[in-house]
Amino acid sequence: MPGLTRQEAETYLYYAMEIGEAMLLCGAEVGRVEDSIRRICMAYGARRVDVFTITSSIVTTVYGDEFLSCTQTRRVSSMKNNLSMLGDLNRLSREICEWRLSPEEIAARLKVIQSVPGYPFSVQVMLYAVISAAFCVFFGGSWEDMLVSAAIGVCLKLAESFLQKGSSNPLLIALLCAAAGGLLSNLAVSAGPGDSADSISIGNIMLLIPGMAFTNSIRDIFSKDMITGLVRFVEAVVLAIAIALGFTFANFL
Repeated sequence: MPGLTRQEAETYLYYAMEIGEAMLLCGAEVGRVEDSIRRICMAYGARRVDVFTITSSIVTTVYGDEFLSCTQTRRVSSMKNNLSMLGDLNRLSREICEWRLSPEEIAARLKVIQSVPGYPFSVQVMLYAVISAAFCVFFGGSWEDMLVSAAIGVCLKLAESFLQKGSSNPLLIALLCAAAGGLLSNLAVSAGPGDSADSISIGNIMLLIPGMAFTNSIRDIFSKDMITGLVRFVEAVVLAIAIALGFTFANFL
């Protein structure tokens, strides 16, 4: 970064890493994260930028004529899909590259983007009910099964929110929610309201399936990000196995 002091270079790199980390947390593929960080740093005059990103870590080294090099690392502990915020971060990174925003302006824009609230909890509960009901009917469930599946979807959202307060382990949460969904499906059929436990369970399973993680893993592999693609693929498969074990356990009770 010609003309910049080391402190200024570290500051711009810090905000580039902030944006990259936020993008990764929102579910962006690693190629997008690396490209955004690289473009931001090059926009401020970096001679060379080396970025290495996987699902749990970002490492960036920037080279400049005045300070030789500086490196920053970020540990990414969790990921939560938020495509709306990802779009805002993409726009911010493009504006930074075009207008060379100051650190104060970048910090203010980031604060605004990250302060935008997500969907209210009531809307999330309603979406869980609609998704469960829709997939139940799609896979051959009756209207009675649809209503039962919607009710169980609401219960699963409430259970998921409760479990997330006590544990951040997605495998444990998926296992317990799957077991609860299977038990409720079997109880609904044995008690009378439901006709097919399989159709009801399928509607509930679709709430837990890591479809986006699996899709991103395939995209990363085809983009030659083999390490990240394989890591995401294994994570998706292990999560799917945990879900299957939960429903299998419920069927044995």
